[in-house]
Amino acid sequence: MTWSVDCETEETFLYAAITNISELGIFVRTTDPLPIGTSLTLRFAPPNSNDSFVLEGTVQWVNVVRPLHDNPNPGMGVRFVRITAAERERLVDTIRTIAYLRENAGPVSN
Repeated sequence: MTWSVDCETEETFLYAAITNISELGIFVRTTDPLPIGTSLTLRFAPPNSNDSFVLEGTVQWVNVVRPLHDNPNPGMGVRFVRITAAERERLVDTIRTIAYLRENAGPVSN
């Protein structure tokens, strides 16, 4: 499942996609990852929801684009920082709901 995400720093605004999420952080798929240590604001909403998350994060690791190599997942791992207990609980509930819906969707056929 892919969610759209806006990543904002003091100097940059990046439109990207979340391809992995947990209560600790997200993987932002992008060919233009920010440097490790960059602090940013993340804005995203689960699919079919208008209730957005606005969370602070720090880039922990980067998977850069490597021309002429197999690199199917360029992007950056972002750890949430200063997340409140209420925000974390809402995020965990959202992740569980999506995981439940995916489990009950059955096998995907081609």
